[in-house]
Amino acid sequence: MADSFTHLHVHTAAAEGMPALGMTDHGNMYGVVDFYKQCKEKGIKPIIGTEAYMAHEHRSERPSRRGRIDDSGGETESGGKVYYHLTLLAENNIGYKNLIKLSSLAFLEGYYYQPRMDWELLQRHSKGIIATSGCLGGHVLQKMLKGDISGAETDAGRL
Repeated sequence: MADSFTHLHVHTAAAEGMPALGMTDHGNMYGVVDFYKQCKEKGIKPIIGTEAYMAHEHRSERPSRRGRIDDSGGETESGGKVYYHLTLLAENNIGYKNLIKLSSLAFLEGYYYQPRMDWELLQRHSKGIIATSGCLGGHVLQKMLKGDISGAETDAGRL
């Protein structure tokens, strides 16, 4: 299934003359190999990444939650999120290897509703990685939405 899905997007990118195409699976990197092979076959530069799930503070935390957990990260009793989003892209082969490490450690050490990493892991394995604030589910934008501009600036500085 993933192979045909990947092929469809790569085929469209090739038909449109796009020189590069990126892919960021949520919380994992399962589609990377198919994506890479399809891009190389079509002469397209693959941009490999992941839409990581980030713990509120530390990957070992298991906060009490309110309501259901959905893709927005749910809400904890303290008003925070069980997890946030962060888009990570491999800048080079070192970055790719670090993304694999981060993804694996998120499953092994941080799994709580989703495979979560934290700032400490990200800092330890950041070489060769481009980090962006992600979507509305990211630390930076969630703080901005709550009016915490100072906190948003602090988290943006961590990227």
